[in-house]
Amino acid sequence: MSTEIKAPVFPESVAEGTVATWHKQPGEACSRDELIVDIETDKVVLEVVAPADGVIEEILKGEGDTCESGEVIGKFKEGAAGESKPAESKPEAKAEAPKEEAPAATSGDAILSPAARKLAEENNVDPASVKGTGKDGRVTKEDVQSFVDSSKSSGGAAAKPAAMPEVNVAQGERPEKRVPMTRLRASIAKRLVDAQQTAAMLTTFNEVNMAPIMELRKQYQDSFVKRHGIKLGFMSFFTKAATEALKRFPAVNASIDGNDMVYHGYQDIGVAVSTDRGLVVPVLRDSDAMGLADIEKKIVEYGTKAKEGKLAIEDMTGGTFTITNGGIFGSLISTPILNPPQTAILGMHKIQERPMAVNGKVEILPMMYLALSYDHRMIDGKEAVQFLVAIKEMLEDPARILLDV
Repeated sequence: MSTEIKAPVFPESVAEGTVATWHKQPGEACSRDELIVDIETDKVVLEVVAPADGVIEEILKGEGDTCESGEVIGKFKEGAAGESKPAESKPEAKAEAPKEEAPAATSGDAILSPAARKLAEENNVDPASVKGTGKDGRVTKEDVQSFVDSSKSSGGAAAKPAAMPEVNVAQGERPEKRVPMTRLRASIAKRLVDAQQTAAMLTTFNEVNMAPIMELRKQYQDSFVKRHGIKLGFMSFFTKAATEALKRFPAVNASIDGNDMVYHGYQDIGVAVSTDRGLVVPVLRDSDAMGLADIEKKIVEYGTKAKEGKLAIEDMTGGTFTITNGGIFGSLISTPILNPPQTAILGMHKIQERPMAVNGKVEILPMMYLALSYDHRMIDGKEAVQFLVAIKEMLEDPARILLDV
């Protein structure tokens, strides 16, 4: 029995998607609930699984094609065993795979899916150096991604040498590579431009002495790990400090909707996470009700899901305030851009020892610059400065967070 393969029903905020990767080709056998195709939207990658045991009968939307919510992108034959007409077009691949698998590391003739080849080209990876785990030794997108990740962790040396031989240019010319924007990158670009064009954006700065929090972490880290099974980081302190500050300054925890100002009676804090696909902002719901351990666990969970491309749209929907940490990349100071329709965003930066005047004496202290970008249409300069000062005071004296003073 033939059934239709449809794109998932997209949320209202998502108009359309792009077929990213077909994990199965026409004639290939599929098991029930096995992943067959990825649909990339401007927020997340959605997965479509096989409705039953059978084979892919026909692909109507190829990789890179645009599809709408619920649109038919292929046909599936339930109960088929994979020996129908499409399967007869594959003997050549089946016959060649055993021969190529052994010399693949040197011949450069690895079998790649279109998505895997695209990812390999974008990351300057020699396909021959990637071990395929797919059917008949095929190199999948996941194989290439794993290779890229392992190369990065070992210095990235393995990924680059293979790139230049693949670029054919005349003598004296310099190579260039043109690749289309992903939906996520295009969405990020549009939102950032819109934020700068529509908001009266301004940034105020301050600096915070991180010694008290660093001492607190050092003193209680072992006990914290033993009790909660996770390390105590800096982000949980910043999240709790921001949560308390948002209660005191409602305008910073608000958004603009047309001519209306919407004041939120809750604190949903987005934490910017950098991935290979781009920047995403999963949201910590009701951060006021979360403890430090809850925040740390949720951040690790979101980081893992983001790396694997498993973040759901619900994870990133909403948010009343955003925190972004450029310090993990070495940024000393920057002006973060608003995350619309929010009215403010806090930028964390690198902790750096600097000479500071303390009670008339010079001391070397671990200092961090803080930046608060805000929409001046909604927030006055006085409120923005006081909000940032409140965060600074709570971080320099963490007891203030518990005592609400």
